[in-house]
Amino acid sequence: MSYPEYTEYAEYPEPRYEGDRGTVNAVFRPAATPPELSSPGGSTHYLATHAQTGGEFGLYKVELGPRSPGPETHFHKGISESFYVLSGELSLYNGEKWVTGRAGDFLYVPVGGLHAFRNVSDEPTSMLLLFAPGAPREEYFEQVAEVSRRGSEELKRFRVRHDSYFLEDFEGEPEGD
Repeated sequence: MSYPEYTEYAEYPEPRYEGDRGTVNAVFRPAATPPELSSPGGSTHYLATHAQTGGEFGLYKVELGPRSPGPETHFHKGISESFYVLSGELSLYNGEKWVTGRAGDFLYVPVGGLHAFRNVSDEPTSMLLLFAPGAPREEYFEQVAEVSRRGSEELKRFRVRHDSYFLEDFEGEPEGD
């Protein structure tokens, strides 16, 4: 079998593993593992954290109960965020309009992209959230509800510390491309 010559192709990252036989370092998480974070409105499973992936990415399974609000419109300056709907319906704001995501639907939000999400249906929904590069989002997930109760200035500082810039915290219109 002959292969065509490729004159243009994407570059792979520089090798970070220099061995010649591989290593045993995979991490298995059984499906029955309880969520790390639970509340009346849903739960969050930490599938692959910033610490576990060496900052490459963060992957979380989020389950939202019926009529669960999510975050208002915001953006990130250092991380992208991706949504993959596993079950139910998820309302996703793509920076221009709200769209309904169903099982198998995917939304990628590049760095700086406006987005939001919530469950407006009468049924639960679940999704995968992927942040790249990885960021230590666990503290944000664990403390945002409590910090929200304390007040707007503390909440704004907390959000900014976690690379979350909410439109409600700032004046002015979003920038174009």
